[in-house]
Amino acid sequence: MTAISLDRIRQIEARRDELAALMSTGDLPGDRFVAVSKEYAELEPVAQAAAEVRRLRQEAESLAHMTGDGDAELRAMAEDELRENKVALEAADRKLALALLPRDAADERSAMLEVRAGTGGDEAALFAGDLFRMYQRYAERQGWRVELISASESDAGGYKEVVASVTGTGVFAKLKFESGVHRVQRVPVTESGGRIHTSAATVAVLPEAEDVDVQIDDKDLRIDIYRSSGPGGQSVNTTDSAVRIVHIPTGLTVIQQDEKSQHKNKAKALKVLRTRLYEMERERLHAERAGARKSMVGSGDRSERIRTYNFPQGRVTDHRINLTLHRLPEILAGDMDELIGALIAEDEAERLATLDG
Repeated sequence: MTAISLDRIRQIEARRDELAALMSTGDLPGDRFVAVSKEYAELEPVAQAAAEVRRLRQEAESLAHMTGDGDAELRAMAEDELRENKVALEAADRKLALALLPRDAADERSAMLEVRAGTGGDEAALFAGDLFRMYQRYAERQGWRVELISASESDAGGYKEVVASVTGTGVFAKLKFESGVHRVQRVPVTESGGRIHTSAATVAVLPEAEDVDVQIDDKDLRIDIYRSSGPGGQSVNTTDSAVRIVHIPTGLTVIQQDEKSQHKNKAKALKVLRTRLYEMERERLHAERAGARKSMVGSGDRSERIRTYNFPQGRVTDHRINLTLHRLPEILAGDMDELIGALIAEDEAERLATLDG
């Protein structure tokens, strides 16, 4: 560990002890106790990882002395234990380094999930539906709640566009690497010649904003109320319940008509607007720190993709980390832990390499 890291660890441990003492008094008001316990929970993993590294290093020193002992049997035992200690110490050092990495403040948040059909017509809409159901099933496995915000179904089934709120702990941390273009290769049910078609859908995962993150001034909003309509002009309901909100400073527009209640549609539209404004601010700050980065989703063209789902071969390939898994049915059923775990591990490795550099 560098001198800077050691100094930071000492500061973290001192603050952790200070917070533990505060919580033990029992004098903190409810909101203050919540804030203190939340900070403690963030610092404790670092302090524990540092304590384990120190313990293993002290053990290594003791074993190193024992390897110089005159007793051959004792020396051999110490050498074996020293090898085991080296492996454990390397793992503990990595765990500590990861704990010290700057965390994305949005990682623990719920997220807004948006899936849109891209290139490929009806087949792309069907694939967008497959992707959305995959995320629904994964969310169910994680114990998260999925609330449909809006959906535009295609005539052949699937979705032209679907937006949902995924609520739970650590949603954004696990789903943020899903943003991008997803490509599918399969024989459409409408294809009589058995030819494989390629189509695409885009996924965007945005951390949900809290009221404190984005202050929206009423004078910056233009709100239009009108009658909802379904495909082909068919009336969805007979009341003026659809809501269109335009954020005048940015030009962002959100339309919500899925609910029969005007108030519910307005609340959902404001939630989507707040999340998109929050993401705009996050991207602006990120661009200032790291330079402009490529747009999250892209155009939905076949040539841009982060992942390919090949049905004839039953495989899923993530092109960012060159990972191929021959478990397509299981992944579409929501068994995404191996895939998402690999993406998180790669991100951690890249950030550690940056830190070391």
